[in-house]
Amino acid sequence: MPTATRSFTAENFLLNVDGMKCGFIKSLDGGGISADVVEEQAGNSYFARKHIAQVKYEDLSIQMDFSLDKSIYNWIAASWTGSYSRKDVDILVGDTGMQVGMQRDFFNALITEVTIPAMDASSKEPCYMTLKLTPEYSRSKKGAGKLTGKPSKGTSQHWVSSKFRLEIDGLDCTRVSKVDAFSVKQTIVAASVGEVRVYQSTPGRIEFPNLNITLAESYAQSWINWHEDFVIKGNSAESQEKNGTLIFLAPNQQELARINFFNLGIFRLAPEKNQMQPGQIQKIVAGLYCERMEFLFPQS
Repeated sequence: MPTATRSFTAENFLLNVDGMKCGFIKSLDGGGISADVVEEQAGNSYFARKHIAQVKYEDLSIQMDFSLDKSIYNWIAASWTGSYSRKDVDILVGDTGMQVGMQRDFFNALITEVTIPAMDASSKEPCYMTLKLTPEYSRSKKGAGKLTGKPSKGTSQHWVSSKFRLEIDGLDCTRVSKVDAFSVKQTIVAASVGEVRVYQSTPGRIEFPNLNITLAESYAQSWINWHEDFVIKGNSAESQEKNGTLIFLAPNQQELARINFFNLGIFRLAPEKNQMQPGQIQKIVAGLYCERMEFLFPQS
């Protein structure tokens, strides 16, 4: 008789960091172990000899909202200031009955990318940020016991695309309808470590992305003025740059988290594509560079 298999659900991934239970994440991806295959020509042979090279521990990506322990958000915030830290991460995978079927351990992991989803006033979809972790090595083993707690379904922490507020010094942001998704990346330099066949990861510079912001053209005069002065007239000194804040809100308007932007500069302003329907509100898209970002979690 074949052995019955247990199913797993996306809501039954429990995240632990440095031995602390941090809560349930939405999903996980990656985290495999691999090695490159190397081919070598063996004399006059009609085929190539093959062998594997250095072992590689692949990045792990997890999706999460703002319902986890505050230590996770403190870790993100510190990483954006260059104060990186390595942590041991393990994920317990539970079946539909909350029994642990597998445990995946990731050692000395660094945060190497944080992706903030698009904020869109016309969407009611739930939001999840994506956290990419780069471990020095990882292991998987059969789990045991039962997951404690349950996935958060509280409305106070429910994060949806339409609940946000953008503020930028001197600009009218009252009709901003969308802020495109963006990713903050930590560059990594990997060096092999002798006979142990692993790579040691060393953090490099943090890369803060550009922003794409969509707003109603009828409320964009302050943006048009800034673009004309900054781009067309060339008054683009540091003193003409701006600071701003993107605030994430719960349905009850409680602040979930915020991202502060420093030294914003506008470099593009253009009509939104595909504005062809009669009566459609005309929108424009502004491209802004940003020198630095700061992540703040109010409960920290």
